[in-house]
Amino acid sequence: MRQFLLDTNILGAYLLGRPGAVKLAQEWIHNEEAATSIIVYGEITEYIKGFPNYTHHQSALRTLLRKVHPYPLTFAQLEHYADLRRAMRPPHGPGLIGDIDTLIAATAIHYGLTLVTTDSDFTRVPDLKLYYLPLHNLR
Repeated sequence: MRQFLLDTNILGAYLLGRPGAVKLAQEWIHNEEAATSIIVYGEITEYIKGFPNYTHHQSALRTLLRKVHPYPLTFAQLEHYADLRRAMRPPHGPGLIGDIDTLIAATAIHYGLTLVTTDSDFTRVPDLKLYYLPLHNLR
């Protein structure tokens, strides 16, 4: 049963074999407890297109996504997105985060998953279950 939604920084570091990311996520991935958002796929693809061996990384990413389910966007998730944006908008909320991060957070909330990230912006998202760790933990 899926329990964790891996953010771009976690899944990208895992894909590149960063020891901290592998240690953190390997068991979740092996036990099919990890998921992600199709948005994360787009962010990682944009990143790895800058590598000379892009096709190798693209193939590895697609293979990884056989175990880490990428949730597509749905109308229900986009309604969560809209609710989050409104709740976070000043003066009543803690301040907005980027649209892409809000979509990723909405996906985690919609599916009742814990978002695993190194991005502190997510700490401002109401009702989000969060596993936050410093970036240096992925190395």
